[in-house]
Amino acid sequence: MTEVTLGDMKIGELAAGTGVSVRLLRYYEEQGLLCSQRTPGGQRVYDEGAADVVRNIRMLLDAGLPTKVIREVLPCVEPDGIHACVADRLRAQLSEIDGRITELSEARSSLAELLADSERVAPLFQVA
Repeated sequence: MTEVTLGDMKIGELAAGTGVSVRLLRYYEEQGLLCSQRTPGGQRVYDEGAADVVRNIRMLLDAGLPTKVIREVLPCVEPDGIHACVADRLRAQLSEIDGRITELSEARSSLAELLADSERVAPLFQVA
């Protein structure tokens, strides 16, 4: 067990300070995105940098990155941005998102066409 220092925050304090639920903080730990120490009583405590880590995780999630990619990228996040060492990984993720957007756009067009066709035919089948 690691020694807990005065600057350490309990999980509830970290949750309150970041606006992220305790449940999500535990999930981030399970995914290897966030580290905690344990008190002799078994409570999770986080160092003073944990709030920044949580904010970075949220930023990367908001950018559409899955936790698997975030685990790879997170060590390269710096206060002034993301280090160039992960630029290729982020470009690949952006390309995947673009591909999904294209697929969704095509699906939307097909669905709109189906709906338009059914609205042209539907009046013939309506019972008064």
